[in-house]
Amino acid sequence: MKISVIIPVYNAENYISQAVESALQFDEVLEIILVEDKSPDNALLVCESLTKKYDRVKLYQHPDKQNHGAGASRNLGIQKASGDFISFLDADDYYLPNRFDAEKELFQNPDVEGVYGAIGVHYYSQKAKEQYYKVFEDRLTTVYQKHSPEDVFPGLLNMRGSFGLFSLDGLTIRKSALAKVGHFFKTDLRLHQDTEFIFRLSYYLRLYSGTLDQAIAIRGVHENNRITQVDIGKIKPSSTRILLWNEVNNWAKNEKSIPHNIKVHIERTLRSYQIAEASVPKKWGLITKYLFTDYRSIQSGLYNINFRKYLL
Repeated sequence: MKISVIIPVYNAENYISQAVESALQFDEVLEIILVEDKSPDNALLVCESLTKKYDRVKLYQHPDKQNHGAGASRNLGIQKASGDFISFLDADDYYLPNRFDAEKELFQNPDVEGVYGAIGVHYYSQKAKEQYYKVFEDRLTTVYQKHSPEDVFPGLLNMRGSFGLFSLDGLTIRKSALAKVGHFFKTDLRLHQDTEFIFRLSYYLRLYSGTLDQAIAIRGVHENNRITQVDIGKIKPSSTRILLWNEVNNWAKNEKSIPHNIKVHIERTLRSYQIAEASVPKKWGLITKYLFTDYRSIQSGLYNINFRKYLL
């Protein structure tokens, strides 16, 4: 295996070295591609020092050297990647020593186009834990049992009961298979572009479960996490999810091969967020609390019975 690890870098001067070194421990990692996205801190200087220290570390910026978001940065990383496989890592997260154990075995089968596994959580400070423990607690982000590739897409859409989810940190993709996906990350989605990308991947590619019962990577949580800073207290959770599900709905409408019942489910999920946004603003405190207590509900729409009670 020759793996290209893509790391978008923004405001991560205190964490990027750990992320890079966690990927360097693997002989299978051909290169680590850093895409620096005009960070307001000293992340660029740290990235430059990492390229001088390690031959496998490569550094890129957008042509105009401006900020374009994580989606555009990952797209640039994919374009620059020379490995046969693509893995992703956020700049404040890190891999564990078992990160590619399942991949080395599963990718021997040419039918396998992607492998996903579980990730854990680490709080960089007590303040971060106090602030975000209700979001992530100490649980794994994982799919709860092994499923066939055909069940992954409807499972992520919450059409297979209690399915779970996986994140980019735990995903490895056969690069040649990405041609089936068309667009990579949607750059007009500043949040949840990773979720939208995973939805499309799970439809077009044959994704297999790897290590599900223990973490293969760690999500680092600190006071300046981009997604938690934006999602909690600054923007209504459903506002960003309306944008997400609108993208998914538009894609599903234009993809003729998606079964009708799945298209209906996606449209209803979008409509539910729109109704919630328009009609129950006074309950947003409760809705926000539930959404981030049950992190898995990002993909469940309003159909989770525990969530519906806040709207009725």
